[in-house]
Amino acid sequence: MAKHGGGYMGGMPGNMNNLMKQAQRMQRQMEESKKKLEEKEFTADAGGGAVKVTLTGDKKVKELTISPDAVDPEDVEMLQDMIVAALKEAMKKVDDAGEQVYGGMAGGLGR
Repeated sequence: MAKHGGGYMGGMPGNMNNLMKQAQRMQRQMEESKKKLEEKEFTADAGGGAVKVTLTGDKKVKELTISPDAVDPEDVEMLQDMIVAALKEAMKKVDDAGEQVYGGMAGGLGR
């Protein structure tokens, strides 16, 4: 006579089911965290505040402010460099915040 049972009939084994639930929970948490990150703003400046840029958490430029003192027709390259430097610093802030959010979630796998 054949034995039936073992917990595999009509569904996943207990451990696999728990892993699936955990993965779904982590996915929801990541989506919520991503949304919160995208709503945040990150500001950086260059040239002692002559250029200031604000990015959203999804790296969209929200605001760019240039001090009139930074505008020198004889040295446009300096202004360009300050804009690039401010953008790079703001993007680094977004990346660092994202790493804190997503890096911490990866630690939850397998627990």
